[in-house]
Amino acid sequence: MSGLGRVPAAAVRTREQDVRKVVFASLVGSTIEWYDFFLYGVVAGIVFNQLYFPVHDPTISIMLAYATFAVGFVARPLGGLIFGHFGDRLGRKTMLVITLLMMGGATVVIGLLPTYSQTGIAAPLLLLLMRVLQGIGIGGEWGGAVLMAYEYAPEGKRGFYASIPQIGLSLGLFMASGVMALLTMLPEASFMAWGWRAAFIASILLVALGTWIRSNIDESPEFLAAKEESRGRDQGLPFATMMRRYPGNVALGMGARYIDGVFFNVFAVFSIVYLTKYVGMERTFALWTVCTAAVVMIFLIPFFGRVSDRFGRPQTYAVGSALLCLSVFPAFALLSTGNPLLVVLGIVLPFGIVYPICYGPEAALFADLFDPSVRYTGVSFVYQFSGIFASGITPMIATWLLAKNNNDPFWLCAYVVFAGVVSMICAILIARRGQRTAFVA
Repeated sequence: MSGLGRVPAAAVRTREQDVRKVVFASLVGSTIEWYDFFLYGVVAGIVFNQLYFPVHDPTISIMLAYATFAVGFVARPLGGLIFGHFGDRLGRKTMLVITLLMMGGATVVIGLLPTYSQTGIAAPLLLLLMRVLQGIGIGGEWGGAVLMAYEYAPEGKRGFYASIPQIGLSLGLFMASGVMALLTMLPEASFMAWGWRAAFIASILLVALGTWIRSNIDESPEFLAAKEESRGRDQGLPFATMMRRYPGNVALGMGARYIDGVFFNVFAVFSIVYLTKYVGMERTFALWTVCTAAVVMIFLIPFFGRVSDRFGRPQTYAVGSALLCLSVFPAFALLSTGNPLLVVLGIVLPFGIVYPICYGPEAALFADLFDPSVRYTGVSFVYQFSGIFASGITPMIATWLLAKNNNDPFWLCAYVVFAGVVSMICAILIARRGQRTAFVA
């Protein structure tokens, strides 16, 4: 009798192979998408401010360049809603291929755009359009990538498996920063003329690889089960259903996301400008320092994803938010010294080591909040809509706070602490609502 419920070993092995295949496909595609997206962020403050906007006032030109960077985050909720809707209705797999092609195509076009001196106002307008397409693409991609891993994974390992596509962020950041660091070793004239463009155009090779890999995976079994269960019933709009069933979860998820977006963009994007413009360090050194933090992060994101499976995702996230609050003032004290060793510590310790405590369990934390019929829409909306204020405008806020405080980072650090406190409270409230365990079909 005891053997009747036993799962055959071959079936277990097949299931594990399927999980690994899907997770790998999600990771590859996610890495390419984040490379494309953050390549723009790395270049915005060192190239686009000079080539695509008037340069009479350096602060204004940087603000304008970061404004187009922010537009990508504004467009991401639109992508999340569009692809979340069809992902919940038609499936995850097809949406992943479409978003990858959209994102990659826009990135390649950016590398071919004429400059402000060549075409005037048309140059920043075209740049803005491509950034919007990038935002729509990544807005739909992230939710699908993490959900394929999450929904294929065994119940007790969902935090770990859903964290693996999250490594795509650190790999993409490493690739974007590393490629730009190598290209900045060119003579300045060559770098500004064609060097930075090579990093964007090369994306076409990565997109071809990612599209082929993603085309050879199967649809999420949990989505298929939910679709079969709802057959013949009027399902309504996924967004409307999500807001009717889970308004509290949506609000708490967006609040929890706050520190992730703020901290990432302060240390991955704005720190490069801070170190070069305000501290006076070499651009290449700043880029390699961010690369180092990204490498460390690669190993710690899945580690803390696994930790969240054991101790609870909201609990792990709340602890990470508190530690990020505590780390930001010491980090900027180290960055402001201009000492190379201290600067490396000021980036790697908070960004490479502490930040993954939040980012590792984040995907599964958000997926836990919704049932399969609206999960793609739910995680995409929570992550992407909150990204407008949590991520997109952060470099602009950082630039403004420094300018208002005579280049002293105190108010910038205070802003990061505020974001961390909000996220910590939201994570605690999620835990109290009993949302650690995922919904099942």
